[in-house]
Amino acid sequence: MDNITREIKVLKEEKGAIILAHYYAPEDVQKLADFVGDSFYLAKVAKNTDAKVVVFCGVSFMGESAKILNPEKTVLMPDINADCAMAHMADVKKIKKMREEYDDLAVVCYINSTAELKCHSDVCVTSSNAIKIVRSLKNKNIYFIPDNNLGRFVANRVPEKNVILNDGCCPIHVGISKEALLKEKEKHPSALVLSHPECTEDVLSLSDYIGSTAEIIDYAKESDKKEFIICTECGVKYELEKDNPEKKFYFLSSCATCRDMKLNTPEKILHVLKTGENEITVDKEVAKSALVCLDRMLEMGK
Repeated sequence: MDNITREIKVLKEEKGAIILAHYYAPEDVQKLADFVGDSFYLAKVAKNTDAKVVVFCGVSFMGESAKILNPEKTVLMPDINADCAMAHMADVKKIKKMREEYDDLAVVCYINSTAELKCHSDVCVTSSNAIKIVRSLKNKNIYFIPDNNLGRFVANRVPEKNVILNDGCCPIHVGISKEALLKEKEKHPSALVLSHPECTEDVLSLSDYIGSTAEIIDYAKESDKKEFIICTECGVKYELEKDNPEKKFYFLSSCATCRDMKLNTPEKILHVLKTGENEITVDKEVAKSALVCLDRMLEMGK
């Protein structure tokens, strides 16, 4: 155990803190974390934890969600500048316009969004529960924000709904190209392709399995196959290889890397535990409205 890890362990005990890390955080951060998972899992952990302090090694919308679910707790971000471009790719004015144009409309908000967008939505979803929740809604018309790729994936799986897409995307996942995937398939013809639904439709059409980050990990673990091409952010490699040392995982040559997720480091975790800097705050009225959206997701996603 190095000095940073020792100091973090001591400070965690002193301050009653836990460390949450997304699968896309760097490997050394995942090793330090008390809980590692995708957005839905970490939202549930944040909701149920007894810890006084939550250090969230992810991006800003995750810290916001943790604070909204735990208003009495201190939520710290190792790097306050870690953000998600897609989280901002929807417009409140457009949401209001859609509500005027469509009767029986539910605004379904991917958890990868700002607290402000959650305020104007009916329910949150993650990539692991979006199909289940959209299918269970009584509304016929669904305005899905902000990611159009996940929205399209949901629309294809729930054809009985009229899913209206928003013009937003994850720049990291849309950077995974069909051409690069075809080259990787040529190199590894026996490998199964496991893809995240934030990828573009042409990549998904070449995939053997489509699922959230956690679902991809579970699928690889349970499969009797030994080789996999992974179409999602490369931080998931650590968990995949840790769980499956006998299997091979291939990432495209232009490895999909979220620079914001990589801003989380052990040194920054230690710094915020020492200083209490980078605390997440959310306006009370915004938090109150957004909480309805998040709580509904946690209830419907059970």
